[in-house]
Amino acid sequence: MSGNLTFDQLKQQVAAGDIDTVLVCLVDMQGRLMGKRFHAQNFITTSYEETHCCNYLLATDLEMATPDGYASTSWETGYGDYVMKPDLTTLRTVPWLEGTAMVLCDILDHHHHQPITHSPRAILKKQIARLEALGFTAKMATELEFFLFAKSFDEIRKSGFRDLEPISGYNEDYHIFQTTKEEGVMRPLRNHLYNAGIPIENSKGEAEAGQEELNIRYDDALNCADHHTIAKNAIKEIAWQQGHAVTFLPKWDHRRVGSSSHVHQSLWRDGKPAFYDEKDPLGMSDVMRHYMAGLIKYAPDYTYFLAPYVNSYKRFAKATFAPTKTIWSIDNRTAGFRLCGANTKAVRVECRIGGSDMNPYLAQAVQLAAGIRGLEEKLELDAPSKGDVYAMEHAQDIPQTLRASTETLRNSEMLKEALGEDVVAHYTRAAEWEQEEFDAVVTDWEVSRGFERS
Repeated sequence: MSGNLTFDQLKQQVAAGDIDTVLVCLVDMQGRLMGKRFHAQNFITTSYEETHCCNYLLATDLEMATPDGYASTSWETGYGDYVMKPDLTTLRTVPWLEGTAMVLCDILDHHHHQPITHSPRAILKKQIARLEALGFTAKMATELEFFLFAKSFDEIRKSGFRDLEPISGYNEDYHIFQTTKEEGVMRPLRNHLYNAGIPIENSKGEAEAGQEELNIRYDDALNCADHHTIAKNAIKEIAWQQGHAVTFLPKWDHRRVGSSSHVHQSLWRDGKPAFYDEKDPLGMSDVMRHYMAGLIKYAPDYTYFLAPYVNSYKRFAKATFAPTKTIWSIDNRTAGFRLCGANTKAVRVECRIGGSDMNPYLAQAVQLAAGIRGLEEKLELDAPSKGDVYAMEHAQDIPQTLRASTETLRNSEMLKEALGEDVVAHYTRAAEWEQEEFDAVVTDWEVSRGFERS
């Protein structure tokens, strides 16, 4: 079970007056929680079976605009309903909100109750099922980085997002004293999430002023994505409660390092790590080598799902611990893919491409799809790279712009076969719209650079 609350326990807590509100949530294209707040008695009486939402929720941008060009929904079709089907195994308490529980939903068609193929949870479930048909289970973990600011969301928004001041004044990577000053946010975050049934391991300062990292224990792929999404929402809510703002924007200032969300992954079979081979010099099995070869070969195809916005690509810069090349190395943080836990049963691959803005369901799903293709094609893994990967001119680059990754997505036969042509078309349109919106805006940089001197 992913949650920490059974339906019977929820009924008991509602009867006792301990819970009066149930958040009934879906995950949108951007990886955000959307949904309704139900009176708990209504939820346990009828709405636990299903509720409804407008189908535009899986065809909007960050601003909740309704772009044209989607086959699934439009003004012409009238923006009808989807069914939100609560997954009762995800029921959990929400300790940072008084008297509140939460459940995540799968999204179904209103008429025939089949899964909506482009919903993030359905996309990940499809790849998990493909992997299970091959006899494997995926274990995954994400490292979630973000910046914590001195002022509140409202103060920063009203200032026009100018003069942003992180909560600390210096690089706090692994820094105990500086992170002690931030425990007003981070301690309740760790404890509340743990009490919500999310297996928090630790938090730490990251390699910039005001930058934090939250680490959650690895789990089955779907649980991992659920945990990541709930944690991201909780970070915002708990920071807001304490009068602070956070951002998951990968690069909020060009003078500072960006925020990532690395994905650790391994395959298991019959309860044992299928990536491990004690006879191999690095402890890597053939399964792992084929899987990793698929990850690397198809990385350009799926980069959009790891970097879905214009800003995402500002993070890919030399000497910032963000990768620029789609090659692997052994315990080397300059590579796009890092071998971790070599020579142990914990051997795994870390994909370092994803930014803090990624949707974990989509990011995990496309990596599983690439790994499955590697297994199916029995792809051979090249020898590991050594040294400074940034300086390796021969190595394949990660797509450097949203425009470039949109084209690799549009033309990916691997993803069309794995996810479905309709899903690839849907997210290609999302990528196009994001670029169109950016291209239409005159930026501060353009004005300050050219106002007088052009």
